[in-house]
Parts: sequence; structure tokens; C-alpha cells
Amino acid sequence: MNSSLILSNILNPPILFFFIGLVSVFLKSDLEIPQPIPKLFSLYLLFAIGFKGGHELHESGLTLEIAISLMAAVLVAAIVPIYSFFILRLKLDIYNSAAIAATYGSISAVTFVTASTFLGRLEVDFGGHMVAALALMESPAIIVGLLMVRIFANRQAAQDRVKGNTTAGANPEGEKFSWGEVLRESCLNGSVFLLVGSLLVGLVTSQQGWESLEPFTGEMFYGVLTFFLLDMGLVAARRFQDLRKGGAFLIGFSILMPVLNALLGIAIAALIRMSAGDALLFAVLCASASYIAVPAAMRLTVPEANPSLYISMALALTFPFNIIIGIPVYFQLIQHFWVR
Repeated sequence: MNSSLILSNILNPPILFFFIGLVSVFLKSDLEIPQPIPKLFSLYLLFAIGFKGGHELHESGLTLEIAISLMAAVLVAAIVPIYSFFILRLKLDIYNSAAIAATYGSISAVTFVTASTFLGRLEVDFGGHMVAALALMESPAIIVGLLMVRIFANRQAAQDRVKGNTTAGANPEGEKFSWGEVLRESCLNGSVFLLVGSLLVGLVTSQQGWESLEPFTGEMFYGVLTFFLLDMGLVAARRFQDLRKGGAFLIGFSILMPVLNALLGIAIAALIRMSAGDALLFAVLCASASYIAVPAAMRLTVPEANPSLYISMALALTFPFNIIIGIPVYFQLIQHFWVR
């Protein structure tokens, strides 16, 4: 496999600043980004990519091909946490398996943004509807993960009652489960709401809206992404310690599952005849893991799961692997096997 694309990606300024963040923690530097700034940059990136996607979706229109792509995105987001759950159950309990499965069934917006920047540098076109796919893939994994808890924890509790035992953390038979709260947390969390709202604004304001905001959403984007990845390097390095709690099984899962999910995404993209740029973004969405929206939902709805496991796996291993190695490797596979 040609290594020049991987090297080119590593020598990209945002990726290099990600390394600077990692190294600063390992060398015990006092480099630190004040906490409100990363949150602001995260909101900016969601706003900018959503607005640009809405503009491009307005230009292309909603076609049958786009509709099929969006349905495929929702389908994958629902399937990935199911088989991930059963793999994780080989070593983990129901609650941690469900939380990690939901994490890997959902997506990382920053990984998507990094991949879209990668395509921009290579001058490879992609459709604005992929931003809609990004928004649609956030929530299904949360819902499926909670379904896994609901089904298997109650089944385990019933078995324990038959045996005369009690299971810590299992829901009592009469305990109410608020699906309204689950749907609210998965569909109306801040990142999804801003992304969808920005996409709609870009869609309805069309060319006039794009021209008025282009200096803010266009020229600033690359610099903000670079600074944000510097902070992500700092955060990821601090999470490496937590990975020791998971052992070799979860470390291997953090690397191999993104590859498996990316291959699934590439196969589906080829089946429905996506363009090369759309195929890469779809593969990246399938391969990425959420470290913002899903952890927030899991902490609220599955408190029995250990947050240090699913957050550190997604942030300290899967995220760096995807943005440094995964994106160029997935694209090389697409270039090699693609048939238009």
C-alpha cells in the first residue's frame, strides 16, 4: 500500500498540532487550553460544517441516490451497536457492553471534519448530504444501546430472581423507563441540534446566505480545526492511563472495530454507488466513535457503565487512529477498488 498518502496526512498542520498536544502531556509540559475555548471551537466546527453541508445540499437537491445514502447511514448506525454488543459481551457485563457498543455505533463529528478537510486538500468532491448523514447517525446507536440494556438486563434480572439472587444495578420489574427522556437526550443534545439547525439554515438561505458567511465559515475553518486538534491531543494523552483498566481486549477492540466498520461502510458505499469522496466520509462515519454525545447520554441513562472505559477507548485510541492512519488508508482502499 502506498505510504505517501499517510505521510501527507501526518504532515498536515492540524494533525501535527494534535501530536504537539500528545507530546506536551507525555513530557509534562504545562500547556493547557482554557476550558471554554475548546467548547466554543467545537460548536464552531459543527456550525460551519452543517452550514456548508446545507448550502451544498441546496445546490444538489434531494435525489433518489441521496435518499438511499441517508437510509444506509441510519441502517448502519443501528446495526453496528448490535454486533458490537455481542462481541463485547465475551468479556464485559451488560451495561459496559451496551455503553461501548453505542459509542462505536455513533459518530465523531471532528473525525468527519478532519476527513472532509483531507478531501479538500486532495481536491476530491463530496456531497453536502453527507452532513445530513452525520446528523442522522448520532441518535440510533444511543437508542439501540439502551434497548440492549433494557432487554438483556431485565432478562438477567429475571433469571437471578428464579435462582433467588439479586443483581446489582438491574432495573426492578416495576421501575419506569422514560423513553421520552432517552429520545430527548439522543435527538436534542446540543451537538445534534446545532448541526441540524445549521444545515437547515444553509439549505434555506442558499447562495446568498453562503456568500454572507463564507469568510467566517470558510477562511477561518482550517485554523479553528488546527487549534481544536491541539486540545484534542492534550485530552487524548490524558486518557491513555484509563485504557489500562480495559486490558488488551478493549485496546484491540478500539483499533480493530473501526477497521471492520470502515470496511462495512466501503462495501455499502460501493453497493449503492457513492462517489469516492462520499464513500470516504461514509466509511469514516462508520469507523468513528462518539466521545461527546453518547457518553453524555450513557452517563444519564446507564450509570452502571464505567465512563472511563468508553470515553478513553473512543478518545485515546480510536480517534487518533482514524485521523492519523484510518482516513488515508480507507481512501487508498477506495481508490484501489472503486468502480464507478
